Amino acid sequence: MKWSFPGIHPEGRRFGAIAAGIVLVFVLLGWSALAWLMAGVTVWVFAFFRDPVRAVPQDEAAIIAPADGLVTLIQTVSPPPEMAGPDRLGDAPLTRVSIFMSVFDVHVNRTPIGGAVKDVVYISGKFINADLDKASEDNERQHILVERGDGVRIGFTQIAGLVARRIVPFVKRGDIVAAGQRIGLIRFGSRVDVYLPAGTAPKVTLGQHTVAGETILARIGDDQAATGILQ
Repeated sequence: MKWSFPGIHPEGRRFGAIAAGIVLVFVLLGWSALAWLMAGVTVWVFAFFRDPVRAVPQDEAAIIAPADGLVTLIQTVSPPPEMAGPDRLGDAPLTRVSIFMSVFDVHVNRTPIGGAVKDVVYISGKFINADLDKASEDNERQHILVERGDGVRIGFTQIAGLVARRIVPFVKRGDIVAAGQRIGLIRFGSRVDVYLPAGTAPKVTLGQHTVAGETILARIGDDQAATGILQ
């Protein structure tokens, strides 16, 4: 293995092309200061849509992080109404792990487990700061429910943020996905909530930075929570 530049997701190529086209226009007009400024924006756009290859853990018990970002909240809450009920996540409170993605993080999201996509529910809403707790209920969001062959279900929610204005899905109800598979992205800065099954404790701590498709958030049936300190 050797290091290489990450690829650019097709969703971002047109945005990068538009930004590069604006740079060319500024150069032709002789507006050098604006051209240099826009060149920096172009580099950032391509970097935002980077889609690196990830080494996905092959562990049947693992629940894998769906997003790159900072673990900002770990709470016990009731499942969202759209994912509650006996044939979904149930009605009892579950542990919710919230991962906040800044505009500098990779924004391609991945599924925490493999299985069948049981439901995809899009809800329009506001665009308040995704770092706030109430963003889970107020913001534009998309719930995805995945069920394994053994009946284990994991629900997770893509939440648009203060800057984000678009949730782009890659999967639909009935699709079969592998653990760590790409399932969507959010433009431009946002959050993903993961609802852990009953009796499962998080293996990440507040302030930890997760890597989508690689970091193990929890292990199904393991109720011993991880502890850590920031230093």
